[in-house]
Amino acid sequence: MRKSLAISILLCLLILASSALVLAQDELVIGLSMDNLRLERWQHDRDIFVEKAEALGAKVLVQSANGDDMVQLSQAENLITQGIDVLVVVPHNGKVMGSIVREAHANDVPVLAYDRMLMDCDVDYYLSFDNVRVGELQAQFLIDRQPSGKYFLLGGSPTDNNAKLFREGQMNIIQPYIDQDKIEIVGDQWAKDWLPQEALSIIENALTANNNDIDVIVASNDSTAGGAIEALAEQGLAGKVLVSGQDADLAACQRIVEGTQTMTIYKPINNIATRGAEIAVNIAKGNDIKTNGAINNGKYDVPSVLLTPIQVHQANMVKTVIADGFHSMEEVYKNIPQSEWPAE
Repeated sequence: MRKSLAISILLCLLILASSALVLAQDELVIGLSMDNLRLERWQHDRDIFVEKAEALGAKVLVQSANGDDMVQLSQAENLITQGIDVLVVVPHNGKVMGSIVREAHANDVPVLAYDRMLMDCDVDYYLSFDNVRVGELQAQFLIDRQPSGKYFLLGGSPTDNNAKLFREGQMNIIQPYIDQDKIEIVGDQWAKDWLPQEALSIIENALTANNNDIDVIVASNDSTAGGAIEALAEQGLAGKVLVSGQDADLAACQRIVEGTQTMTIYKPINNIATRGAEIAVNIAKGNDIKTNGAINNGKYDVPSVLLTPIQVHQANMVKTVIADGFHSMEEVYKNIPQSEWPAE
């Protein structure tokens, strides 16, 4: 009797263990390969993406390459070997990381390019903001305030296809003014890895070469804007030269309300990270993905989900990044006397 009971218990335990194994095998696993987590923006993306994916029942394995192409390739390969259901990639170099798609597909793993395109490959989907529109919004805001004068073009990382899309959008707006001899381009350089110290050095040299005679700096994101403004401050020009930006980083929002940065582009990170997690889970489940565009990556027009960016400046800071809870009033206006804070 005792022997039969023991056998029955053992069988129950085996059934339970088998069921648990099936559940574990059925769990969706997303591999998230990130260029780096040095910039504030990407930390937000990671945290929101992981939280949403987990809420949808998926596990996320995150790897950050600290801006090293070979490390990112190796990490992505490792994620594929771990049996992930979908690979999400924020590439440091879209051309280099495009090669991972072939390996992923060989292992039946679909790939989503997140915010930065994977080039010259058959990547399955692309999710980003409309990056040409980002550049147009940057340039239009500057031209509305300074429709003539000397402009310096401060591009982002030359290995990031987005930087080229931003420039395309900027030139859509600026070129007609150049053609009419209203705007003179006095310099055009690209900041390696979007680093502020690169931008600082570029603008220091540009100011020297132009005897400080620059009216506008078209900076493609907030980190390069920060470097540019540091160089301007050294010459007593911070707040006198218009400077664009992008990402609505806290430091940039503080500079805007303080008057040293002209504007930024807010790309609601909650929107892209949440949407990215939803798309990744649906890809893993084999569901159809509703797209609203197609972006050519050098090989074909990649089915794309493109989100809408927003201009942010002093007048709408409260109604945008603060209203969304991206930054708090106390954070943004910490260097402004409280008596001068806008009404919420």
